[in-house]
Amino acid sequence: MDTLTLARSEVLRSADVATAGERARQRRLRNLAIVLGVIAVPLVVRALVGGLRYARGDLKGAAAIFQWPIPHLPAGSSAYLPSVVLILVLVAVLAVPLLSAGRSPHILYRPEELGVRLADVVGASVVVEEVVKTLNLFLAYRTFKERMGGTPRRAVLFEGPPGTGKTYLAKAMAAEAGVPFLFVSSSAFQSMYYGQTNRKIRAYFKALRAHARREGGAIGFIEEIDAIGATRAGMGMGSGREGIAGVVNELLIQLQSFDQPPAGARLQNRFIDLVNRWLPPARRLRKAAPPPANILVIGATNRAGDLDPALLRPGRFDRTITVDLPGRAGRREIIDYYLARKAHAPELDDPARRDTLAATTFGYSPVMLEHLLDEALVWALRRGAGRLDWEDIQKAKMTEELGLAQPVAYAEKERRTIATHESGHATVAWLAAPDRTLEVLSIIKRRSALGLLSHSESEERFTRTRSEIEALIRVAMGGMVAEELFFGETSSGVSSDLQAATEAAAQMVGSFGMAGSLISFEAVRSPGGANVVAKVLADEASRARVDAILEAAREDVRALLYNNATLVEALRDALLEREELIGREIDAVLEAAHAAAREQVLDLRDGGIPDVTPTQPL
Repeated sequence: MDTLTLARSEVLRSADVATAGERARQRRLRNLAIVLGVIAVPLVVRALVGGLRYARGDLKGAAAIFQWPIPHLPAGSSAYLPSVVLILVLVAVLAVPLLSAGRSPHILYRPEELGVRLADVVGASVVVEEVVKTLNLFLAYRTFKERMGGTPRRAVLFEGPPGTGKTYLAKAMAAEAGVPFLFVSSSAFQSMYYGQTNRKIRAYFKALRAHARREGGAIGFIEEIDAIGATRAGMGMGSGREGIAGVVNELLIQLQSFDQPPAGARLQNRFIDLVNRWLPPARRLRKAAPPPANILVIGATNRAGDLDPALLRPGRFDRTITVDLPGRAGRREIIDYYLARKAHAPELDDPARRDTLAATTFGYSPVMLEHLLDEALVWALRRGAGRLDWEDIQKAKMTEELGLAQPVAYAEKERRTIATHESGHATVAWLAAPDRTLEVLSIIKRRSALGLLSHSESEERFTRTRSEIEALIRVAMGGMVAEELFFGETSSGVSSDLQAATEAAAQMVGSFGMAGSLISFEAVRSPGGANVVAKVLADEASRARVDAILEAAREDVRALLYNNATLVEALRDALLEREELIGREIDAVLEAAHAAAREQVLDLRDGGIPDVTPTQPL
């Protein structure tokens, strides 16, 4: 194979693995023909002899040719037959579990069984490109090793959060390579018998070598490899589990056993050793070289930091591919992929709708996105529709993130207080944080929340400025200040808001250097492992800075809501009427109230009436 072909970013279709697989297929056909020939020749000879005897008129001789002897038990042995059967059953009951305990627990998948290709892996183009390069080295292992002098990769580690598609990606690799895929979970190696875990690991790698030599290559996948590859005691953070060191040692040894000769080659070499003992050095026979076993082991984990360092050295898991949560562009590709396979309303074909969904699902994994659309289909079924729409997606999103709606019968005063509280949050978010999108405003109880405002960033961001953090603190203060302005006192519903505001302010002081001091409390190593918020609040001077940030935010919000009370009232009345506002419904209420307030102010000024601001609680 040309080395330029090996450098392509496409999966190689005609490579060393395909050539080796075809040779193995032809060898199997040849062996089958030999076996069938060995069986067929005696039958043909017997048929010819019988035909000759029949032609000569020897009918008894011809019939005897085709009579097969039937074995019979010796006379008098029937009395011992029940005892023999009972002994065999007892031996089977005792021996079979012990023998089967050391079998490899893998599940074998053929390429045609996998049903997934790399084209189905969307939203992770960088990862797919790296996977293709690794796969091509596996497919062209002989070219890379013999022509270029390289050492093919033995193992690759997929590391990333749950649900990012590590197993999916490994199956796609095996399907593209056209080789057997041996899937195993680390927990399947564990056994109640001491030492059987090591036996299962040896059996698994033995099966890998056998399939690789028969098919030209094989891919092994070990799910949650940290369960058997955790750091051994005495090498960093040891797990302390009994026998873990021996299991890790066995795994390390087996990762170096790809060139171990098969049983037939070992028997042949043992015979050659016996012969060479009688021969002078110059005339000794050459032992058979073990055939190469082209194996690629893929390990998957979301706790790569717990793995033993020896597993990650070159020659073992020498390449770590991080399969991370998709970005906004990746989520958009995943949404397109799944919506193409699910019945949906025409409104969801609007690119703007899909962009909005991608923007508001920050932190979602591919599995979570698929599950979200499946839940939206469930909501569509509940209303008797055969396809999902935008409202179904929003309801499914609220259910997944916030919990099921649990309507309760609020007292009228409490219902009004909750509606005012949530309207205060939404009004401050709309006025002071224009870079955020208001998604849901509700006074329906979900989990422990009596009401809620769900909002997200309009654009995907990975950092925040001081002004953005301060805006979030103001939004958190909006509910409490609204209660103060409209009722003259606050309720216990402000506790979670104050907690969120305090945490944000403490991070400004102790982590981000945004409050007059550049000292980072992250550098303080406390024995109890306290977080930065606890460290900041334990320091008197830093605690005063946090309090000053919160008081300043409270006063800013008080002035903001005092001058825009009509917006809060409009949202409150809409919530009391409909209980829940979604997306553009929130903006529509605020925009209409804001326009009406502007017209009223212009009318008052044109009429010569002074603009008087109330000084008492509303």
